[in-house]
This record gives sequence, C-alpha cells and structure tokens, in this order.
Amino acid sequence: MNNTWLDTVVEDRRDETDRIVVLELLSADGSDLPEFAAGAHVDVLVNERLGLVRQYSLCGPPHDRSRYRLAVLIESASRGGSAGMHALSKGDLVRVSKPRNKFGIDDEARRHVLLAGGIGITPLLAMSHTLDSIGAEYEMHYCARSRSDAAFVEDLEDDPRVTLHFDNGPDDQRLSLSTDVGSPRSDTALYVCGPGGFMDFVVSSALNAGWDASSIHMERFAPTEANAASKDDESFIVRLARSGREFEVPPQDTVLDVLLHNEVDAPYSCQQGICGECVVAVLAGEPDHRDDVLTDREHEQGQFATCTSRSHSTILELDL
Repeated sequence: MNNTWLDTVVEDRRDETDRIVVLELLSADGSDLPEFAAGAHVDVLVNERLGLVRQYSLCGPPHDRSRYRLAVLIESASRGGSAGMHALSKGDLVRVSKPRNKFGIDDEARRHVLLAGGIGITPLLAMSHTLDSIGAEYEMHYCARSRSDAAFVEDLEDDPRVTLHFDNGPDDQRLSLSTDVGSPRSDTALYVCGPGGFMDFVVSSALNAGWDASSIHMERFAPTEANAASKDDESFIVRLARSGREFEVPPQDTVLDVLLHNEVDAPYSCQQGICGECVVAVLAGEPDHRDDVLTDREHEQGQFATCTSRSHSTILELDL
C-alpha cells in the first residue's frame, strides 16, 4: 500500500442514526487538508497495529478544506472497520490518506440524477454540494428503510430537489425509475450508490428502460456476488513491460498477490476491486475483468484491476 498518511483529529462526533456515526476530522496541525472533488474517498488506518485499513466516502462540501466529514454505518458482521470507527471519540487521532476519486461528476452532462440507497448517500451528498455551488440542474432520490434509518434527513427534507423514499412508507412514495427518473436522455447522467441489491435494481432497471451504460455512474462498497464468487481456475503469466520480469499467477492468487510477493512496487488499497487504486494499463493479452469500479469503456481502453481481475490469455503484459 502506497499511502502517505495524514494525521487528523476527531473534532466532532455525533450519532446521526442508531447505526450511523458522523465524524468531523481536522488536520492535527491546524492546516488545510488536501483538496478533493465530489465523489472522492479516503483510506482510514483504523487499527495501525493490525494494519486495518478501510475506505470511506467524503460527504462534506468539497470547497471546505478545513475538515473531512465521514459517515460510517456499523456493520452487523464488522471485521473491525466500522466497529473501530464507531469507537472513536472527540480528540482521537485518525490517520487518513489523501483523497482519491473514481466516482466524479460527469462534466459533459447538463442534468444530473443522484440515486442513493442507505449509507450510499455519502458520496452523493458531496456531489449535491458541488452541483448546487455551480448552479447545475440536478435532483436527488434518497431511499432508506425508514426515516430513522436515513442520515442527514433533516438537512435534505426541505430541499425541493430531494425526494425521500422510505420502505415503510406509502407505496406511492417508493422509488419508481420510470416516473422518478424518466425516459433516457443523452444530456443526463445517473449516479448510483448504496447496498448491492439496491444498486443492482437501479442499474438493471435503467438499462432495461433504455439508458446507455455510459450514462450510469456508480460506486460500490463491496464487490458484487458474481465477482466475489469468480473461480480462479487457471494459471497464467504476468509480464512487466518496464523491467521484462515475468511471474506465474497460480489459481489461488491474484496478480496483486504475486506482484507484492515478488517485491514489485505496485499500487493498491482495498484489494476488493472497488476503489480503483490498483488499476494499471494492459499492453498485451486478453484480460478477464472482475472488478466493480471500472466502466466498460475503461476496460476497452486497457485499464486493469490487479487485485481481482485475471487473464483469458496465457500471458498478460502490464505497464509496470
């Protein structure tokens, strides 16, 4: 992992819901934090002794460099990440990376539709701050199990561009892609973030309604079941173009595993194919893409996630 850690301090901590905590992080030395664009996330070193690192979206206004705002959902089966974040108190030191972004605002779109499910509101909230500041045309649809499960609802409920959809509410206020989003428009970008089931529903419904895949932008918090269950059933050779070194990638290992084992200075972060930090260019060979962060166009352009994807060809040459 190639992070240069920034020392921050928890300036404020509040329980937004029974399961979501909001943390305000300030630079430990009082300086401005590195700038970020809407949709960005940071790595958080949750437990330095265990090397436990997790990724969380920045949900505050991007123009405010005095602080980073994170909203973290406690997971019932937490492996230490969300539980560690919920255990933080005001004054605690937190080490974070510089922001990274694979989920930015489409500069070519004239209209923007933000579709959030649950904790997926976090990157979309930052997008709404930016779109509002530049006077862009946008609307947000925020889906949650109930009002009490929804973060930032008091800030959003009076905004005419925001529609709230609660599972326990009347049927007529539930999200309907056909009426709430409408027919496909070439000038419109859709942004989707939330739990896997919510995202699968929204994306498949949009595609079935005729929306072009290039108009749909998404960020996942976990790999899809299909990619998580992919079988690594054949070995192949990964060749590094800059040095000419070659390594065998066995069925049980990822390309990234092999690179790190052989002390190759390769970028990485989440190791789940959802953050984009490990992406490198394929120069030759036929990749078997198994990530959940790159678009079809980026795959066609030769971008490759070393932490999850494999190869259909015997040799895969990378720009490393």
